[in-house]
Amino acid sequence: MEVRFEDPALRRLEEDPAYTHGLDAALVKVFRMRLQFIRAALDERPFYEMKSLHDEKLKGDRAGQRSMRLNKQWRLILRIAEDDQGKQVVVIEIADYH
Repeated sequence: MEVRFEDPALRRLEEDPAYTHGLDAALVKVFRMRLQFIRAALDERPFYEMKSLHDEKLKGDRAGQRSMRLNKQWRLILRIAEDDQGKQVVVIEIADYH
């Protein structure tokens, strides 16, 4: 799937090997692996089929968004958008859930 970023710093986090955005190196590694997985997917079905991602639809203020587990503490917040060219994943933020 195509990936877009709401925060340019997260694009840089994926693309620049030296940039950590102030995050732990292990978390950055998992973030980059998740984005590789997302880019390789044809649609969003593999996100909820792979149970270890803990892909969840969010509610309340975050309705329309999804989260994927990066580790026990951190989640990748995203949404699925669709335009003329098909579905895209929009990466919103990395959120601390504790």
